[in-house]
Amino acid sequence: MNENRAPQPAFELVLGGGSLLVQVGRELNTETERRLAPLGLTAQQAALLLHASRGGGTPSELKSRLGTDTAGMTRLLDRLEAKGLLRRTRHPEDRRSIVIELTDEGQALVPSLPPVFGRISHQVFAGFSPEEVAQVTDMLRRILHNLADHPDA
Repeated sequence: MNENRAPQPAFELVLGGGSLLVQVGRELNTETERRLAPLGLTAQQAALLLHASRGGGTPSELKSRLGTDTAGMTRLLDRLEAKGLLRRTRHPEDRRSIVIELTDEGQALVPSLPPVFGRISHQVFAGFSPEEVAQVTDMLRRILHNLADHPDA
């Protein structure tokens, strides 16, 4: 009875495309975690160190760059502070706020992080032309924009 019905493209796109994005994200995260493990860092911890190395910032500024919430940011900061890689200091202009600064150990670790992320990107985009990489990047940005601007669509 339903054997002659063609699949509904929109339905498959939602399941297939969304499911594929989740799978790619999971695999990318697993590979990133595996490559950062010898450094004793998670992907989020490494990203926080990279962002903080560009001039510190407040936890609020950093959390928006990392896509985490206040509780997640506090946990990240606690763990990196316990590892001796960063410290929290009073904001020079606002005593109610703090600034994140890397310790000497944290600063020493930062140069080893971009090559790890670069090797992962190289692996992810192996066989893609520069134009294809630009297209995929553009499409992913559009997907993020769509999700951020139209959560109920």
